[in-house]
Amino acid sequence: MPEVETNRAEAVLTITLNRPDVLNAFNEAMHKALGAALKEAADPAVRAVVLTGAGRGFCVGQDLTEFKEAPGDIGHRLRRNYHPNVLAIRRLEKPVIAAVNGAAAGAGLSFTCACDIRIAADSASFVPAFINIGLIPDSGGSYFLTRLLGYARAFEWMTSGRKLSAAEAHAWGLVSEVVEGDELAARSAEVAAQLAAMPTRGIGMTKRLFERATISALEDQVELEAQLQTAATQTDDFREGVAAFLEKREPRFTGS
Repeated sequence: MPEVETNRAEAVLTITLNRPDVLNAFNEAMHKALGAALKEAADPAVRAVVLTGAGRGFCVGQDLTEFKEAPGDIGHRLRRNYHPNVLAIRRLEKPVIAAVNGAAAGAGLSFTCACDIRIAADSASFVPAFINIGLIPDSGGSYFLTRLLGYARAFEWMTSGRKLSAAEAHAWGLVSEVVEGDELAARSAEVAAQLAAMPTRGIGMTKRLFERATISALEDQVELEAQLQTAATQTDDFREGVAAFLEKREPRFTGS
């Protein structure tokens, strides 16, 4: 059974973490398979991505049996396995949706936060996990959570180890929507299809802008806006959007 499965429906690629017997805990083989799936997602024909888990869990982070068998240098493990995939998600110039079907814990939580949008099943839960075994947030967790929740709330949550329900995550703004479990796949596919029909390059450039917004001076940010807006006006989708507006019809974006 492959550790990660991919399924393509028109312009939407769904990536499913597939170790359901261990709630999709990361091992080295799953990292490699996820890396291959994210390379597939970089195909320009893919215009939106859904990341989810098989079975009852989204991902509960590191499979600790690997540590028991061969602890090694955790920093080396992070640099070799986790960092490339987190960065690959952020470098995708298209929307990535986390369809959180169950527990997202530790690095699994970090990976949901690396995505652009999070939709949760009502049975989903979000667990810091790191502090419960004496560790710190990794895989970008400290970066994403302070931006999503603010310093005070992120720090309090990460140092408490408290499990957050889907409803609480929605109230905090960590997830954008909560649906019944049997509706999650369809709803995530619907949102992904809607985004895939939008101007993909414009979405990608918007992603880059928001990535920089929290660390840039205003002067630098407005300059980047000017540069990317210039690039946006050179796309086929911009020309189609203007033509559709003037002709009073729905635009037909191609992502080019």
